[in-house]
Amino acid sequence: MTTKPPRKSYPSDLSDARWALMESTLTAWRTERQKTSLNLGGKVTDLREVLSAILYVNRTGIPWRYLPHDFPPHTTVFSYFSAWTADGTIEKLGVRLHRIVREREGRTAEPTACVIDAQSVKTAPSVPTSTQGTDAGKKIVGRKRSIVTDTLGLLLLVMVTAASVSDNQAGKQLLTQVAANHPTITKAWADTGYKDPGHRTWRRPRHRRRGRAAKHTGQRLLSATAALGGGAKLRLAHDAPPPGPRLRNQTPTLREHDPPRHALQPRQTSNRRNDHNLAHPMN
Repeated sequence: MTTKPPRKSYPSDLSDARWALMESTLTAWRTERQKTSLNLGGKVTDLREVLSAILYVNRTGIPWRYLPHDFPPHTTVFSYFSAWTADGTIEKLGVRLHRIVREREGRTAEPTACVIDAQSVKTAPSVPTSTQGTDAGKKIVGRKRSIVTDTLGLLLLVMVTAASVSDNQAGKQLLTQVAANHPTITKAWADTGYKDPGHRTWRRPRHRRRGRAAKHTGQRLLSATAALGGGAKLRLAHDAPPPGPRLRNQTPTLREHDPPRHALQPRQTSNRRNDHNLAHPMN
């Protein structure tokens, strides 16, 4: 009986170290799966090869049926991918890897804060018009991707919508799901595109002291407990400036390379009467 020689590796293949991090999760999944299967025998598919084939498709973007023949059959790979997506196995792998990275960075396994943002991108002419929209603010026709990451930049959630969907609408769904999946998160950083529906407009208080104005700057994005998901508080992405002297008494200082004010705006001292006297001097 001849054995099949090992195939040549692809750049997208799993390394031994990466497979060691995922093997226990996938092996436990197969064990639970076999409890409800008929156990008719047959060839057992190598889960590492299946995962490497999925990564190959994800990296190259080819259709499933264009999968190289040295991988398992494309129907088998797609069936595993569909099952892992439906029961959340792929998401469990991501959560496991996130926890490992956070612990190596000296953080807790579960995040306590997150960052939310969105980006509108143009789509190809072949994209159906029913799945895209127009971002009036950025003047982009296409789709919008909204993401939530932790403070290390590790992806927690992603949602793709039409570009016409506002940041608030996508933010409500994302933060609600974040509160359910990660109950330890109590704060979320965002820009001014995410506003509380009860406070659609915000104006800086007219205080003369910069310190008092800075105190209210953090209230630009108020609590998101009721508006943007349970338990999360929305805060500005940038800290407020430190308190300073009174704005009325503060005078701007010229830098060394700045020209003097009178050089920028020369004073006009002549008038019609002086011009007439110069034209007709008194004898």
